[in-house]
Amino acid sequence: MPRSLGSLGLPESELSRHIAWDLGAAPVARLLARSLGAFAILQTYSRLVIDCNRPLDVPSSIPVISEHTVIPGNHHLSEAQKSERARAVFQPYHQRIVREFERRAEVAQASVLVALHSFTPSFKGVSRPWHAGMLYNRDVRLGRALGELLRRDPELVVGDNEPYSVSDLSDYGLVVYGEKRGIAHVEIEIRQDLLADEAGQEAWAKRLSALLPEACAGIVL
Repeated sequence: MPRSLGSLGLPESELSRHIAWDLGAAPVARLLARSLGAFAILQTYSRLVIDCNRPLDVPSSIPVISEHTVIPGNHHLSEAQKSERARAVFQPYHQRIVREFERRAEVAQASVLVALHSFTPSFKGVSRPWHAGMLYNRDVRLGRALGELLRRDPELVVGDNEPYSVSDLSDYGLVVYGEKRGIAHVEIEIRQDLLADEAGQEAWAKRLSALLPEACAGIVL
């Protein structure tokens, strides 16, 4: 949290939950980038400050409630306060992503966009059976290819646009950088209990580093 915002009125018990951040996703991203020689960009601020994977004009951009938890520090914000959060947190993150895409384009280096997230084993009392989910919207190529490869492991339950689906209103990165730029992309969601320790994080990074190049092989980049 930015020091100027304190804890947004929340106790530490809430800030350690999924409502504030995607547990386990960052270590997997770092390991995967190292293995593939890829470029990783991570958001270091909580999505409760401003969700950098949401359009700025939707209510979930700065949520006043997440699951059943009220976020006191996000209530009754002025437009100036909202704009300041966008300036300080949202814009630098996305400007860095744009600079990397532009750098790659200048040297004619093909790109693939992989967004990494994690999800809770249950949501509002409903159990989620998937070990991982492949998310996409209009461009199905990479999401479906990677999902099919993961399903070769009979031990894995792989969701197709589960536990979430992608849309212009609920997502920013895949739409703006994947669809609009014509770049092959996928959002990978991994269940958090599988990323609870280093062994789990390393196992998923190893699995994805082996399968992502295979999934990309049949796609014109």
